[in-house]
Amino acid sequence: MNPKEPGRRRFLKSGAALAGLAVGTAATAKTAAADVPEERIDALHKHGERSHYVDSIRRGSINNPERRLPDEAKNFGLATPLQDSTGMITPASLHYIVSHGYEPPDIDPKEHRLLIHGMVDRPLVFSLEDLQRLPSVSRFYFIECHGNSTTGGLGGAARISPDATVQDTHGFTSCSHWTGVPLSLLLKEAGVKKGATWITAEGADANRHSKSIPIAKAWDDALVAYAQNGEPVRPEQGYPLRLVTPGWQGINNVKWLRRIELVDEPYMAMMEISRYPRLALDGKSRWFEFEMGPKSVITRPSGGQHLPTPGFYEISGLAWSGGGAIRRVEISTDGGANWKDAELQIPVANKAHTRFTAGWNWNGGEAMLQSRCTDDQGMVQPTMAEVAKLWGTDLDYFRKTTLIVSDLNAIQPWKVNRDGSVKNAIF
Repeated sequence: MNPKEPGRRRFLKSGAALAGLAVGTAATAKTAAADVPEERIDALHKHGERSHYVDSIRRGSINNPERRLPDEAKNFGLATPLQDSTGMITPASLHYIVSHGYEPPDIDPKEHRLLIHGMVDRPLVFSLEDLQRLPSVSRFYFIECHGNSTTGGLGGAARISPDATVQDTHGFTSCSHWTGVPLSLLLKEAGVKKGATWITAEGADANRHSKSIPIAKAWDDALVAYAQNGEPVRPEQGYPLRLVTPGWQGINNVKWLRRIELVDEPYMAMMEISRYPRLALDGKSRWFEFEMGPKSVITRPSGGQHLPTPGFYEISGLAWSGGGAIRRVEISTDGGANWKDAELQIPVANKAHTRFTAGWNWNGGEAMLQSRCTDDQGMVQPTMAEVAKLWGTDLDYFRKTTLIVSDLNAIQPWKVNRDGSVKNAIF
């Protein structure tokens, strides 16, 4: 095209070319649509299935201590594919699942009830419809299993393998937009008696999972959620009601919530005495750990991925903290020798995943990618060596232990090799 040609003429010629392209595209789309089976079109119209070319799925781990499910892929839980994530919200269909060997119960929402009783002035029973009539709130919150990123027990050896992906190492955390009624509102309606210092929440699953929670959390930000990401909470996430305890270990977020009892001491349920006490090096168990520490992980590039050529790449990942909001994320490409600030993508919400990004020019040599975060309480994500020092041990202990290293929030390194392959480099 002659650059001196009058602008209007150039525009008309370009417009004609674009029109031709549009016609060709429309014809292609029509042909493609004609090839789609009618039942698939019906499904797409009814509930918006994603493209069948998208293959990102949850994957199961091998760490089911109770072995109640015959399908090995479902045994302990299903991990979120963080390597494929964008933004800070996890689609409900990809939110991680840990149900301790039980399938979700099939609950009729019209028959389901939530009982609040114990040390209250007025025991109350709520239907789902009752709760939906009350003032509601919507909040971004992450939920994370206490065993996320563990290096010992429950399949931890698989997570420290050089071939581990970020789904293997960090896949038991997800973030949703939860909607429901503040638990504090329900407690005010029931009237809490003097001396009530704990609540016990119970689910309607086959195991009747129960968890004791200090009443201060109930007054603070606990939520009885009936919606997730703009739709009813899904069955594997606790339909029709789930207790959300922002920033605390996932075990406290009781699914299929059916009962809350006000008590003056912990209930000491099965999970509290046999599954979730952390065994320390002194041989003593640590009961009732709650808040998750500041944590971040690079999701791209990460384990199992491949950089095809040297050049520019955007480093991207997630950061979160049970203590509050993320205020800073730093990136290192040389194993921690130098750090630079990443950009935090909005929204930056309290006790929620925060997406961070940073530009990087890979020169084709070996590189060690790491991220570390700082929350609004001034807490900084530790290195693995700092965690070992806190435990009064060394890195070799974490390499060999078969105990569950719970609430592990150490910095996660990814090694980029000269051939572009990316490996887990935790040790």
